[in-house]
Amino acid sequence: MPRSPRADLAFNTPEYATEPLVKPTGFREYDARWLHFREEEDGSVTSEINLPGVRALGLGLGTYLHERGVRPEVVTGHDYRAYSPAIQNALIAGLLASGCTVHDIGLALSPTAYFAQFDLDAPAVAMVTASHNDNGWTGVKMGCDAPLTFGPDEMSALRDIVLEGRWKERAGGRLIHAPGVREHYIADLVRRGGRLSRPLKVVCACGNGTASVFAPQVLRAMGAEVIELHCAPDWTFPNYNPNPEDMEMLHDMARAVKAHGADLALGFDGDGDRCGVVDNEGNEIFADKIGVMIARDLARRFENAKFVVDVKSTGLFNTDPVLRELGAKTDYYKTGHSYIKRRTTELGAIAGFEKSGHFFFRPPVGLGYDDGIVSAIAVLHMLDHNPDKSMADLYRDLPRTWGTPTMSPHCPDEEKYDLIEKVIAHYRARMERGEPAGGQRIVDLITVNGVRIVLEDGTWGLARASSNKPELVVVAESPASEEAMRAIVRDIQDHLATYENVGEYNQTI
Repeated sequence: MPRSPRADLAFNTPEYATEPLVKPTGFREYDARWLHFREEEDGSVTSEINLPGVRALGLGLGTYLHERGVRPEVVTGHDYRAYSPAIQNALIAGLLASGCTVHDIGLALSPTAYFAQFDLDAPAVAMVTASHNDNGWTGVKMGCDAPLTFGPDEMSALRDIVLEGRWKERAGGRLIHAPGVREHYIADLVRRGGRLSRPLKVVCACGNGTASVFAPQVLRAMGAEVIELHCAPDWTFPNYNPNPEDMEMLHDMARAVKAHGADLALGFDGDGDRCGVVDNEGNEIFADKIGVMIARDLARRFENAKFVVDVKSTGLFNTDPVLRELGAKTDYYKTGHSYIKRRTTELGAIAGFEKSGHFFFRPPVGLGYDDGIVSAIAVLHMLDHNPDKSMADLYRDLPRTWGTPTMSPHCPDEEKYDLIEKVIAHYRARMERGEPAGGQRIVDLITVNGVRIVLEDGTWGLARASSNKPELVVVAESPASEEAMRAIVRDIQDHLATYENVGEYNQTI
């Protein structure tokens, strides 16, 4: 009889445990994330999943594919973290035991694994990565309908199979090593990138993550002069966690641009599916603004272009006069790579954008999934299409707004969604009473994903639950003034401070 994983099993050596451990909250809205290990001050180890638990996940995923009627053939790879190969091997063991054919592509970016679904004609993917999460975290990004990845329904079904021990072992499992995928992936990117028509000096910032062994090669093949910034893979992340949404990485990119007189900096996260940009003057451009700039470029090339963006993103997608004149239409949707990817495909949009830097380009620009290097190529093409302008010039061409970085106060996974429901109720009551927020009248509440509080001058502030960490997310923007932006942030933060389970922020303004 199969053994169900225990969510309360305590041990100090997760690598050698024999009973599967899988914390239920690791099954998130659109991928899986667990704390694999964290050494506490008393010498004990906190863990939410162990290797037998990862094997159970592989068994569950294989069982789910069989139950769905999907051909049980899975691409799997792993990021550069020291423990990721062990996680991948345990996952492969479970997939093989469930009767799957497994294509092992080894060290990879998440978009390399997505590409391999097309390259190897494999319906499913299971990429071992914790993306931008700190060391000690692990996770798996999964899908079975390229270019889409699992959403809440699929994750819930998989969770139930794993936690209830309902997986089924089957004969016929087969392991295929596919080392040539990396070369095929890079060749496809080089083909998409082509050659730049003008010389560009580009800082390539990889934060010592997995993109280090992919991105510089592609940018050089396009003809760029590449200045490498932390492009030696190092799983300890000695400088900072590779996350181009964090100000620490953006500040480092800005310093490098100024030091080298570069035309721009392109920064990639730990698994290479996101890209951040700093212009030639050292301006750290939030990814949603980069999205507007790329949208302008695409709307000039594709008539009546449609875009999908997440609720954290700038309002300029709707109000930008250039996009309006070009007839572009934008749909605002839930934050999350699986949500935006699926919505972009459903609407036939040419591209989707998230404030986090996940960009989704559908054919002919891309294959529909999020790829930070394809995003970098789109930025360089945009510059090529504007030969008389610098990156800073294109940024200045946008209407002025004042926005915040993504701010994330700690909140336990078990409590964050219920807390956000209380926040929605709080602001709904204030709106009904005519009580202002941030010193202004509330004119709308958008609750497709958390609550986006819209004020009378167009200023807005968002509070939502993070989908992949024990955190909340706070973002704000104002087309009127910096003070209006700061006022709504203070309003949201003051309210969140009334809940004792809301902790410290990762960064503030």
